Amino acid sequence: MTASSSFISGPRYETAADALRGGALEGMGAPALVLGSGYIGFGALAADAGVSLPLAVLSTPMIFALPAQIIMVEMWQLGTPVLALVLAVMMANARFLPMTATLLPQMRHPRWNGWHYAFATHLVAMSGWAIAMRRNVELEAEHRLPFFCGFSLIMWLGCSLGTLIGFFLSGGFHDLVTVGLIFLNPIYFILILTRETRTRLGITALLCGAVAGPLVHLWIPDWSLIVGGILAGLLAFAILESTGAARRG
Repeated sequence: MTASSSFISGPRYETAADALRGGALEGMGAPALVLGSGYIGFGALAADAGVSLPLAVLSTPMIFALPAQIIMVEMWQLGTPVLALVLAVMMANARFLPMTATLLPQMRHPRWNGWHYAFATHLVAMSGWAIAMRRNVELEAEHRLPFFCGFSLIMWLGCSLGTLIGFFLSGGFHDLVTVGLIFLNPIYFILILTRETRTRLGITALLCGAVAGPLVHLWIPDWSLIVGGILAGLLAFAILESTGAARRG
């Protein structure tokens, strides 16, 4: 068994249709259940804030990012102008730009054209990105895009259904239950990210982030996510560079 084969965690596929179905099947179960449960919390939050049912439900497939959707609900509740609301959601989703830039080049294949990539770009989310980055090394280039779309479409549908359920059940939820359901999403992503960390770079960056995040939050809470991420990345890079230089010396 080679080093690369020891990392294989899922099946290979014979055709693109098989990869699409395989991605959908991999999305069913725990991923769809956990993320859908988080969106039940969002649906309840939107209903309590006075957001209409069509807007709440459509925001999930259109935005497909829980933090940005929470920002949308909070700003809607405050009566923020629509333009400012849209800009805030765009800024919150800016993190998907580097994620898309690292993911889509791995899915290039002559069979797929620009419309396929444009559709896949809209499906990029934390969970789908993490799973695709793991499975891409195991799949043929032609099968990577359909696998990702199959997995992400199940997440899309599950989260939309969760939003709808949460909206109608909002009256029966305590505020702590709503918040707890919403926090399932980041917890699940942290678990996925921890599982996918296989290199010294990933482990060091994760540990630096775990230390820097809370400390920076005590210093500048409003900017802790951005500043903490930058400092943690720089610290991890410096540690790896210094240990590498020491070994070479």
